[in-house]
Amino acid sequence: MGQRKIEGPPGRGNIVLTAGFLYSALYFVIALGILVFFHELGHFLLAKKMGVGVLTFSLGFGPKLIGWKRGETQYQIAMIPLGGFVKLIGENLHEEVKEEDRARSFWTQPVWKRALIIIAGPFFNFFLAIAIFCLINLIVGVAPTPPLPLPSKVGGVTPGSPAEKAGFQAGDRILSIDGEPVSKWDDLALRIRNSQGKELTIKLERGGQTLDVKVTPQPLKEMTPSGEQNVFVIGIKAPLDDMKFERVGPVVALGKAFVQTGELSKLTVVVIVKLIRGEISAKTIGGPILMAQMAGEQGKKGVLDFFLLIALLSINLGVINLFPIPILDGGHLLFLALEALLRKPISIRKMEIAQQVGLILIILLMLFAFYNDLLRIFTPGGMKF
Repeated sequence: MGQRKIEGPPGRGNIVLTAGFLYSALYFVIALGILVFFHELGHFLLAKKMGVGVLTFSLGFGPKLIGWKRGETQYQIAMIPLGGFVKLIGENLHEEVKEEDRARSFWTQPVWKRALIIIAGPFFNFFLAIAIFCLINLIVGVAPTPPLPLPSKVGGVTPGSPAEKAGFQAGDRILSIDGEPVSKWDDLALRIRNSQGKELTIKLERGGQTLDVKVTPQPLKEMTPSGEQNVFVIGIKAPLDDMKFERVGPVVALGKAFVQTGELSKLTVVVIVKLIRGEISAKTIGGPILMAQMAGEQGKKGVLDFFLLIALLSINLGVINLFPIPILDGGHLLFLALEALLRKPISIRKMEIAQQVGLILIILLMLFAFYNDLLRIFTPGGMKF
């Protein structure tokens, strides 16, 4: 007999896709709003502290949706939620500044003041990551270093996975794979990942009984610091409940948060350098669509996972903004360093040309990232909402 195809109600797939996309888009807007708010808050607070006038604090670009004015500053949320900006008095070298405002103009400030205002944006992204890690360390605790080996027990089963279809259940203890004993989760995961999709015979213990289960791992593309790799999975989760987290006080939690942020910052730099060298495929670069998907997935898992993603993205944003590319904060810092070295401002014309080049590079990178996102969507087995 041939296989019978079971179809759901007409249009249901489109409804699910649309709902999933809207769900991901909502989490994307929330995550991006938090990241942009803290970045621009850094510029805003340091500008105020240094006596520079702030005309606008905006979340988003384009037409204003809502806003209010307090003192000389216009606070607003704009229509396009893909960034934000803080407009300072005298920030644009071509704008006319009133005589009474010259002392509060950005470009009349000494180099060190301007540098602090610029670097405050990325600094606040790192501060956000540190704050998130510190709160998690206080509430959840800190995993032991090095981490204790987890037992070869199934912590959970992914719906629709080969493991679910084969009948695996949370709490099952895996004893062997193809006759070879396993006792630790790392050994279990390694055997499955390197199976090359071959059917496995897994002996497991459940409720005092021993069962033999056959399961075929499915391929999965996974991002690692060394690039995209093909691994094989069956859809079981580690028994994280067995991991003992150490409850710590505020001082230790904060210290650990600094270490965690530093390690992830270093990893981000390593990945970017490998991308530039070609050691990691440029196809791994993602844009807003990939970020929306990640935000949606982590949002479904819970508040903890969602804010861990925000911490990671905040570190990425902070690191990338420090790269010496014109139009980014790192590019502005480079101009200020040259000004301090040469003891005179860089010519307006040269700065404009450099910023135009930087803008073109950023636009091309965003277009390439968007292309990769679309390629993932329309490639069979690609991105799912």
